[in-house]
Amino acid sequence: MQILNHQQIKHKINRLAYQILENNFQTKKLIFAGINNNGLAFAKKLKQVYDKIAKHKSELAAIKLNPASPTSEEITFNIDIKTLNKKSIIIVDDVANTGRTIFYATKPLMEYIPKQVEVAVLVDRKHKTFPIKVDYVGLSLATTLKENIKVDISKAKDMSAHLE
Repeated sequence: MQILNHQQIKHKINRLAYQILENNFQTKKLIFAGINNNGLAFAKKLKQVYDKIAKHKSELAAIKLNPASPTSEEITFNIDIKTLNKKSIIIVDDVANTGRTIFYATKPLMEYIPKQVEVAVLVDRKHKTFPIKVDYVGLSLATTLKENIKVDISKAKDMSAHLE
């Protein structure tokens, strides 16, 4: 069942970019850090809108981790993690479920002291088992534990989110 169509996702990206700007209007360097493939694609779209409306440009970073087993492999950023010290960071993912993936994505940041770390997701499910608060939400959805949300934002003209 489709829960978000292309036009709805575009509206949510625009709204989230404006909310992020409102909360970070004095921030000179904002970093959008997307988790894996869909999180990174969503972060790119947020960054594009943000850069059109903000005075200061943002930076994009990619976080790679194994969501099924986050401790089995090293969690990596595609930029020098030291440069995130004293910076404002938005961790971005397509769906927040238990909060585990986002929780582990912040682990490398513990070595440094960012100015602030916030979280943006397209869909937030209400199954948090980790101490993660989502600051920017496109759609909040209560689902059963057996249901799954599949987001496809890879196509420029046909983005969608489905509940399976």
